[in-house]
Amino acid sequence: MSKTAVVLVHFKGTNETVACVKSLIRTDNKYQSFSIIIVINPSDEDHENLLRIIHRTYPQIIIIENKINTGFAAGNNIGIRKALEIGSNLIVLLNSDTEVSDNFISSLSAFGKSDKSIGLASPKIYFAKGYEYHKDRYNDKERGRVIWYGGGIIDWNNVYASHRGVDEVDIGQYDQLLETDFATGCCFLIKKEVIEKVGILDEKYFLYYEDIDYSMRVKKAGFRVMYYPKNYIWHKNASSSGKPGSNTHIYYQTRNRLYFGFKYAPIIAKKSLLLDSLRLVRKGGLYKRAVIDYYLGRMGMMKE
Repeated sequence: MSKTAVVLVHFKGTNETVACVKSLIRTDNKYQSFSIIIVINPSDEDHENLLRIIHRTYPQIIIIENKINTGFAAGNNIGIRKALEIGSNLIVLLNSDTEVSDNFISSLSAFGKSDKSIGLASPKIYFAKGYEYHKDRYNDKERGRVIWYGGGIIDWNNVYASHRGVDEVDIGQYDQLLETDFATGCCFLIKKEVIEKVGILDEKYFLYYEDIDYSMRVKKAGFRVMYYPKNYIWHKNASSSGKPGSNTHIYYQTRNRLYFGFKYAPIIAKKSLLLDSLRLVRKGGLYKRAVIDYYLGRMGMMKE
């Protein structure tokens, strides 16, 4: 029997992580069929309360405490290694600031097992209520049904990645199963045989674009990357890393876009990317710092 492990990387947001765990257990009547692994990246927030809650309420959950903040990619890699160590054949990487729909893990796992060609699979993802980009655009009935991810799109001419359907109210327009440009690290299922062939996440990214990079590697290895809309989750968008437009978001998105683009983009796009990087240097601030750090090979965590 295939065993599934769910990996959560915790960095700030104890309430969000506990809510995520509760939703996994509450909404899946086959909880005994999967394991939960929480990898804690320390922050200035006290995570001792999280440990007390988990140990007291869910003693079966595996907790790994890192001594330093390893970042999203490395944190997930630690969880992946642990999942393989305990005999998992299927692994779901899930953001700790999400909540899942009924029978989510069992449904996603069954889909992953249904076809050997499937390498990665991400579900439909909604903004959690109150976390939409444009909060005043929606009425009460629409909130909770606003799409955050309905598949991934890569614009290779400009080297930008975007989410299909973002900000749209779901009326069934993205209910079709399909291959997609990339699976999102907010939630994707990966199989043991894919990891054995492709490896784990590239830790140079630290945060952002590691999922798109991994999707490219999985495709190059001959597997399919799928958008699976039958089940869904809600995302409290960027609750631990800062909202879009934050310093964290600007720096890692800027630097890692260059790293990703110069690895995978067509030659003509790389020329445009070079010119764009010069424009960003002139823009100054964190944009300039991110570009310079990329060209100097300063990857991983942003240095203070």
